[in-house]
Amino acid sequence: VQLVESGGGVVRPGGSLRLSCVASGFDFKSATISWVRRAPGKGPERVSRLSPSGGATYSADFVRGRFTASRDNDKNTLYLQMNSLKPEDTGVYFCNAGFAWGQGTQVTVSS
Repeated sequence: VQLVESGGGVVRPGGSLRLSCVASGFDFKSATISWVRRAPGKGPERVSRLSPSGGATYSADFVRGRFTASRDNDKNTLYLQMNSLKPEDTGVYFCNAGFAWGQGTQVTVSS
């Protein structure tokens, strides 16, 4: 089982990033998948969770209207489109499926 995130980087406030998570080694099409982030000095917090069909089963209040999670089951890939980024969005973003975690991708929002 492997989850590999990419797409992080440094962006100014108000900017956008698109994160990707490529999955392998399990039945991605049948899995509920989440984005979880860990900000500096804070515990992990769930950003969004998608059902196998792509419906959002959870979306954190702090990202509603700014972030959109989606998935492409043909490509075994999860996405997180992040718009209107704020400094408080800085952190490491992970994708998670059951007990499987990726290594994370760093997002830094700074002027």
